[in-house]
Amino acid sequence: MPTHLVVGAGAIGTPLVRRLAERGDTVRVATRRGTAIAGAAPFTLDAKDAAALTNAAHGVDTIVVCSNPPYPAWGVEWPAITTALIETASTTGARIVLMGNLYGHGPVSEPMTEHTPLASAEGKGRVRADSWQRLLAAADRGVRAVEVRASDYFGPGAGRNAHLGSDFFGPLVAGRTAHAVGDVTQPHAWAYLPDVVSTLVAAIDRDEWGRAWLTPHATHASRVAIAEEARRRYGLTGRVRPWNPLLWAGLTRTVPFLREVRAMQYQFDSPFVVDSSESERLLEIGPTPWPEALDATIAAARDAVRR
Repeated sequence: MPTHLVVGAGAIGTPLVRRLAERGDTVRVATRRGTAIAGAAPFTLDAKDAAALTNAAHGVDTIVVCSNPPYPAWGVEWPAITTALIETASTTGARIVLMGNLYGHGPVSEPMTEHTPLASAEGKGRVRADSWQRLLAAADRGVRAVEVRASDYFGPGAGRNAHLGSDFFGPLVAGRTAHAVGDVTQPHAWAYLPDVVSTLVAAIDRDEWGRAWLTPHATHASRVAIAEEARRRYGLTGRVRPWNPLLWAGLTRTVPFLREVRAMQYQFDSPFVVDSSESERLLEIGPTPWPEALDATIAAARDAVRR
């Protein structure tokens, strides 16, 4: 069976480790804290440390990068992580599957595909685009890489920082108001966490490198439409409202993370949609039906509120 090193044990890395272990693969998981996950061998390391990463990757077939440094640190962290990945892959021969996002595209006026240019002028978008382009350029050193890109994710395990995470569904099920970034009436692509994991697994299994894959997206509904559906289907009383502009401006001036979120607000001020039909066809994957995904998400939010 193949051996994998998963870097990062957050909302995506943890379920990915479990999925790979459940199917019988040999799995190692690398985090700064040496996080233990059943079925995986833990490694404590900083992903910027090429020597430590190379040691953990010795004998593995694939390195799956699910780490996500804090937004304000991206300009320092991602270039260093990319350098370490190139060195590790060049030394060990391990393939790289990079968990990415859509930031590198910048503002778009049509559905994004696997071939939409990386044309972002925003700092974090440029950082992610540069990391991917550096991996591609390292092909002459034997580096084989793919990037799996997803829009914002939701589902059980999505935390407070997710736009459709616990700070969205928690208030809805508790009968309060969820405050959201940007225009809450605009359609937006939402990826269900289990579908993100399924796409990563499919990318690992397919021997095709030097390209991007897109995850399926369970819905392109606006946040108002999602809240209204939740109210109708589950008898909830909570609502969603955009942040008060003055309060939002104050928060983004004083909170570094929110300042970086505001730089990405263009994704929520106009339609932000994805056409993943090519990836779905070639990887033989598809989205979880929206009602099923919403059921699981609401159930998890209710459990969290009860606790």
